[in-house]
Amino acid sequence: MLKQIEGSHGVAEAVGLCRPEVICAYPITPQTHIVEDLGALVKGGKITDCEFINVESEFAALSVGIGSSAAGARTYTATASQGLLYMAEAVYNASGLGLPIVMTVGNRAIGSPINIWNDQSDSMSMRDAGWIQLFAETNQQAIDVHIQAFKIAETLSMPVMVCVDGFILTHAYERMDVPDQEQVDRFLPPFEPRQVLDPSDPISIGAMVGPEAFTEVRYMEHHKQLKALEIIPEINNEFKEIFGRDSGGLISTYRADDADTLIVTLGSVIGTISEVIDEMRDKGQKIGAMTIRSFRPFPLDEIHEVLKKTQRVVVFEKCLAVGLGGIVANNVRMAHRGLTTPVYTVIGGLGGRPITRKSLNELFEKAMNDDLEETTFLDLKQDVVDHEIDRAEKFNRSGAIAENVLRQIGVVDVAKTS
Repeated sequence: MLKQIEGSHGVAEAVGLCRPEVICAYPITPQTHIVEDLGALVKGGKITDCEFINVESEFAALSVGIGSSAAGARTYTATASQGLLYMAEAVYNASGLGLPIVMTVGNRAIGSPINIWNDQSDSMSMRDAGWIQLFAETNQQAIDVHIQAFKIAETLSMPVMVCVDGFILTHAYERMDVPDQEQVDRFLPPFEPRQVLDPSDPISIGAMVGPEAFTEVRYMEHHKQLKALEIIPEINNEFKEIFGRDSGGLISTYRADDADTLIVTLGSVIGTISEVIDEMRDKGQKIGAMTIRSFRPFPLDEIHEVLKKTQRVVVFEKCLAVGLGGIVANNVRMAHRGLTTPVYTVIGGLGGRPITRKSLNELFEKAMNDDLEETTFLDLKQDVVDHEIDRAEKFNRSGAIAENVLRQIGVVDVAKTS
């Protein structure tokens, strides 16, 4: 059914259609509307046979989720930013125990400095925690990928993190096709746990493991991630047969077949990038894009097949490995093995900074002329940075960087006079 609704409400409806049995809820911007809407759906009787549990923290949310999943319940939770960091111990526990929990991350910057706007630093901080990580490009994809996520998680008995750009998707109102219950039931069978705590058949889950077995247990996590490279496309094909949409899989491409310059990214920024590609194609320039839909497991072979057809690669990412550069770019370089084409890293959109078509046009023009640094920060205010570097070199007690930068660009003075 076509509905004009907020992205968060679309995610909540999709989760509800998957018949969750336990929802562990703690609010944090920008995912709060998801758990609020799920609470309303449970209270209103639109989600039945479900325990909606308000907890006291994000750590508690996932801890309760671990318990409910281990007890055999289809389990869901959601978080963002500092909340995901607060969950960190439980994030590793959930994957190490092989529990098929589905969690939405409303992607948001991590402080300090304090920032509530969108980038992908939060989910990237947990990229190697053993969870499958799927990134949505649109709100329609966010609906569809959540439905697929439950089937992927339960097929492999491992948790899935669905990453949705905060505000850009979570708070955007647009038309979405929300499936009906019969379709989802046909696609997603009732949950049959691979392991379950049952008083009539007692077992231990989460045993102490010493050096003699730890590597083997860890390897099994790795093995399941590699198996997911087969399962994710298979489940996406099953989804297409029932729903008629190609929303999942490992990667997608846009006008990439004959592209001399390939832009690689993930998440909602592909919308703006695609518009710029269309403008440049209209001028006869051979440029295209590839979107990584599954960041974990990382589809090395599939990405390699696309990279080997192009003359240069620009990885555009909304996250930063401080002291190194690109997180996504360094993963892409692993897929670039054996190729000699240049790979450029572009960091953009940090802390919610707008990514404009004008800036992307200028960036891609430079890339096509191989006039980019190995790592570029989109729209970096270089004069502000230089001023702060100079201040720190001249004065030992130079002050707090964040406040100095705000003062330099005039934000602090404006705040004082407004």
